[in-house]
Amino acid sequence: MDEKTKGWKEMYEGRVMVPPNTPGNATEFPVFYNDTTYWYNDISFSIELTNKLLLDRPTVLCMIPVNHLGIETYGIAVADDCYRQWKRCLGVFNDELYNRNKPPEETGWYYTVSLGGEILVRNTAYFEMRAPKDYSNAGGNSVIHFTPEKTGEASMCLCLRFQVQLPSRNQKKAIKLLADHLPHAVESFLKDFDRVRSQKVEELAQKQKSLREWLAKSEYCVFIANGSILPRDSGTGACKENAVPFQAPHDQEIEVCGIRGMGIKRGVTVITGGGYSGKSTILNAISSGIYDHILGDGRELCIADPLAVQISAEDGRCINSLDISPFISEIPGESTRNFSTQCASGSTSQAANILEAVSSGARLMLIDEDRSAANFMMKDAMMKKLIGKDPIIPYTERVNEIFRSLGISTILIIGGNGEYIPAADAVYLIDRFRIFDVTKQAKELYAQYGKNAEDSCGAALTDDWGQSRVLTSEAFSPYPEFAKTEKLAVSDIGYIFIGREKIDTSHIYEIICHEQRTAVGFFIRLLENRNGESPFSQSAPKAIDLHNEIDLLYREIEEKGIDMIYSGFFPECGRFLALPRKIDLLAAIYRMRCTKYENDPVRGNK
Repeated sequence: MDEKTKGWKEMYEGRVMVPPNTPGNATEFPVFYNDTTYWYNDISFSIELTNKLLLDRPTVLCMIPVNHLGIETYGIAVADDCYRQWKRCLGVFNDELYNRNKPPEETGWYYTVSLGGEILVRNTAYFEMRAPKDYSNAGGNSVIHFTPEKTGEASMCLCLRFQVQLPSRNQKKAIKLLADHLPHAVESFLKDFDRVRSQKVEELAQKQKSLREWLAKSEYCVFIANGSILPRDSGTGACKENAVPFQAPHDQEIEVCGIRGMGIKRGVTVITGGGYSGKSTILNAISSGIYDHILGDGRELCIADPLAVQISAEDGRCINSLDISPFISEIPGESTRNFSTQCASGSTSQAANILEAVSSGARLMLIDEDRSAANFMMKDAMMKKLIGKDPIIPYTERVNEIFRSLGISTILIIGGNGEYIPAADAVYLIDRFRIFDVTKQAKELYAQYGKNAEDSCGAALTDDWGQSRVLTSEAFSPYPEFAKTEKLAVSDIGYIFIGREKIDTSHIYEIICHEQRTAVGFFIRLLENRNGESPFSQSAPKAIDLHNEIDLLYREIEEKGIDMIYSGFFPECGRFLALPRKIDLLAAIYRMRCTKYENDPVRGNK
């Protein structure tokens, strides 16, 4: 490589020469091709350009045959644990490189993805078959290919993706980072690899799988094992030290797959308690239970229905052509059966969030009173009589119907009113992070001090929960208006900028990391390019079967991996990706402000 290089061209091209009259080149002239995979024994390092603005920060994919690790199972949890061990090895070199007076662009650095306690499908750690090295080095960039009988077989490899910041104007140090540190990091990783922990991780993954299989077939929507540590440290998000371990009430304790704990049955559940008692903590733990957690996280045996969704008010969000009539009977000058707004109120936004969750296939709604619109959640009998006819049908009057008609359960965190008591199938009290079943006492107190059930459950039933809107290709595009170049950027504070859109994902609580948000951006871009409007197209807008298109895309990812959606064309997007749920991808699309919908005469889950 030229010592004065600024673009690292030779590294990214990987130019290879095959001499004449050798295996793989029977001609009398040398053959040239590009190969950016570099080998250290049977361990490969593939170098790729991250994007056009990060020429000095290549992305590296290291592939290590699993026979070096003694791994026999190739699940997501094991790959995740391997990456955490790999991070520690690179961290040792980062400690050596660190200089408080110089930026990483001068010292060099190894960038890895930040990891929480959740285990996600990522493009940074996975298992994949890899073809063997099929040549020997012949000096310089010359290679001699093996004959077919000498070429080995493909092998299963652990794939680890990271980035290397190359120091500017210091090629010698850049060579050290790539050709010296990385092989030593691999040697250290293999030497110190904790096989015992890897086995425990796999055993835990099997327990989590068994619990999820049981949950799917049972009358429960949540299971929390005894001894779980649910509170999180506010600074790090890690398991809080000296926290009170979870313990199921004696009369509520069940045993599942050899694990004792508490289950929350499907239906309507109220969790109440005083201030700072742990109500929100348990709701957040349940919400995070849609994902498996790592060994030692404290929440690893807190398992929730994978289609659980946190619902809250979201003042200012956009709503496009949504039927909100189950909760809002009328709005002056507006149709609640085909309601649109660029700035929703607390009540209309919470109604929209619930109805979109219904249409997306949610099976469990998690609602915290503190994050909800008060007049949407309930109205007591006195206020009903004072107000008279009210167009807002509070959630108290639909919560049982949603379960009985649609099979969607609700868990509510309530601290300030008792109007949900008559609707609840179970009531739990949290006191200093201890949980108690108080269903009987709550019902008795409501009968003594509350009002008649009909006072709070007077809305007529509805059998019309389906949505008639269908997304069209009009304005569904990654191109800004009047532009011929796509736009996609993902910010650290919850926004996705794509085409002419600015999507706020801060209220999609199950998108838990920047890598998932980045993946959502690339998902939407791919869906738009396949189905949306092109600035070069003169065709009429067409209807998009959004659910079907997303299903097809996820099936592709199962075959090819999540990295298939990435493009280095967008320098304001990170290189690391994590798979979001389909329901969260839909929630992001529903928050797009410029999209157009048309009505489908046949109602259904559109």
